[in-house]
Amino acid sequence: MEHFSLDAFSLAGRVAVVTGGNGGLGRAFTVALAAAGADVLVPTVLDDGGETRALVEARGAAYDELLVDLTAPGAADEVVARCLATYGRLDVLVNSAGMCRFGDVESFGRDDWDPMVALNLTAAFDLAHACVPAMRAQGRGKIVNVASLFSFLGGRTSPAYAATKHGLVGLTKAYADELGGDGICVNAIAPGYFATAMTAARRADPAASQVVLDHVPAGRWGEPEDLMGAVVFLASRASDYVNGHVLTVDGGYLVR
Repeated sequence: MEHFSLDAFSLAGRVAVVTGGNGGLGRAFTVALAAAGADVLVPTVLDDGGETRALVEARGAAYDELLVDLTAPGAADEVVARCLATYGRLDVLVNSAGMCRFGDVESFGRDDWDPMVALNLTAAFDLAHACVPAMRAQGRGKIVNVASLFSFLGGRTSPAYAATKHGLVGLTKAYADELGGDGICVNAIAPGYFATAMTAARRADPAASQVVLDHVPAGRWGEPEDLMGAVVFLASRASDYVNGHVLTVDGGYLVR
C-alpha cells in the first residue's frame, strides 16, 4: 500500500481507440483519456469540424481520425491496422459508437432491429476481437464497452437497444473470463440518463423529464463530464484487478 501513487491513473505513453469518439458521450471519453495522457484514434462517420481534435491537442495528446462505417466488412481490421501504423501500439479500446431507434412492438421490425444490432453489438464484438492480438502481444490491454441502464431494464419501445446493451454485458463478461489471464481487462460502463442529442426530446418535455428526475437520487440529468473519471479508471493501471465489471454511472437511478 505504501507504493500506491496517483500515477496509477496516468495514461501517458498509452494509445486508445474510441469508436464514435467525436460526438455525444464518446467525445467525453476521448477528451478524458487525452487529459490522462493517452494518444487517441477515433473511428467515426461524423464530421465535427475538428472540434474534438482541438480539445485533444489542447491537452497535449495526439489525435487521429478514421472515417469508417464500423458495420462494414473488414472495418475492425482497418481500424486496428491504422492504429498500429500511426502509433505502433494499442492499449485501450472504448466501444462507444451506438444508435437508438424507437417504435412500439408492432411497428418495430427488422428495418429498425438490424442496423442497431450491427452497430451497437456486432461492431463492438468485431473491434474487441480485432484488438486482442495486439493487446496479447503487449501483455496488457483494456477494453471498455459502453452499456446502458437498459442492460438491466426492459427498454420499452426500443427492444433492439435493450437487447444490444444486454448483449454487450454478456460479451464483456465472456471476454473478461477468457482474457484476464493475458493481462487484458474487459469491463463496461453503463450510463444513466444523460444530456445528449439522444435525450433532447425527452428533456424538452417538462413532464417526461420530471419522470426521469423523480427516479434519480442526484436530482439531475447526467452531463458527459460525469463519465470522464470512470473511463480513465477503467483504462488505467488503477483498475488492473477489475475485470468483468459493469460500472453504472447513473446518479443512483438503479437504487430506486
